[in-house]
Amino acid sequence: MNICVLGAGYVGLTTTAVLAELGHDVICIDKDPDKIKQLRQKKIPIYEPGLRELIENNSQRITFCTDSYKGILKSDAIFIAVGTPSDQDGKPDLTYVLSVIEDLSKTIISYKTVITKSTVPPGTNEMIELLLMKKGVKRKYFDIVSNPEFLREGSAVYDMLHGDKTVIGLKKNDSRSLPVMREIYNGIKAPFIVTSLTGAELIKYANNAFLATKISFINEMSRICEAYGVDITEISKGIGADPRIGPQFLQAGLGYGGSCFPKDLQALYYAAVSKNVTAQILQAVQSVNETQIDFYMKKLFAVMHDLRGKKITVLGISFKPNTDDTRYSRAIALIEKLMNQDCRLFAYDPKARLPEHVLEKATQAETLEESIDQADCLILATEWDEFIQLDWQYVKEKMKGNIIVDGRNCLEPDKMKALGFEYIGVGRG
Repeated sequence: MNICVLGAGYVGLTTTAVLAELGHDVICIDKDPDKIKQLRQKKIPIYEPGLRELIENNSQRITFCTDSYKGILKSDAIFIAVGTPSDQDGKPDLTYVLSVIEDLSKTIISYKTVITKSTVPPGTNEMIELLLMKKGVKRKYFDIVSNPEFLREGSAVYDMLHGDKTVIGLKKNDSRSLPVMREIYNGIKAPFIVTSLTGAELIKYANNAFLATKISFINEMSRICEAYGVDITEISKGIGADPRIGPQFLQAGLGYGGSCFPKDLQALYYAAVSKNVTAQILQAVQSVNETQIDFYMKKLFAVMHDLRGKKITVLGISFKPNTDDTRYSRAIALIEKLMNQDCRLFAYDPKARLPEHVLEKATQAETLEESIDQADCLILATEWDEFIQLDWQYVKEKMKGNIIVDGRNCLEPDKMKALGFEYIGVGRG
């Protein structure tokens, strides 16, 4: 099938690569000429394991260009995969979606299946249909499908090829789109969950909100464990063994970040408020996440008292391992707190870079050795395997001090203490 993907961001590129792997001819459109130039030169602007290889292996079936007219006209199915960032009030900014609607309205002259992959607030797909008709597109020439993504950064390619579900939101009485979607995803065994357009939108938000809730719950439990001298990892193991709960997303630490959870919780909260629904759980989840770094800072001050002049090294900049994405990164939020303490602040990450405003008071170390050398304190903020598997005896010899702050509770406290470190985790008894 000929498919057009509008948007060459994280979701758009992963969708392009996987659909080409499934045998489709894909035109990926982005209005940023520099990004398209890079992609044509086989330079992938984001780090995502397996993505580069998949695009290179299917290069004969992938075209990158800035001409949306060409891509839409030639294709049978159109994927909308543009960004929907939050504005200052938490409301999703649909500027890019509206721009796509404008392009579609000028181009659709034969039947197309228009598929929204972007995360959009409830009611958006219904709005897209009405706007296209208002702009003169005949109803017989298109159907709208809501097909949200459930990709984890760091394993997006695997997740799309081996997903646990494929959510398909359809307009009532739409008999044409489901066969099209089955053809598009032929080769992926994930079961279809078919619902309404708005139902699909809310499944996406509810999915991320629930996972974020598990993270904030275990972080709040870590504070209670701290008060009672109990190891939170034992609590996680105990409740995670219950099949009704499961072990995933029960790792206490600095909290959640990234391009999805913070934005989607804000958007769902805004959607609830706009319908006069009080969303107390969503409020609490966000509150716990925002204050978890302060909990760590108090523990650090209890040990070091005064950070002035001390070399503090933060290991990790990205919001999670196996990605260079720093959006809503808890590591950066922590670094921003430390910037006010007059310390000598260093950070290192295998892939991610510090944003410009942070570089005013922090140094991006180019090597792990540089970041560790003569450090008074190390803070593990992103659980890269490279950090977890460090030769900690060597680290101890290179450091000036001996304080380790485990921001992801992924190190073994007894082992660290045996090596002479003063170990600070959260809720570790």
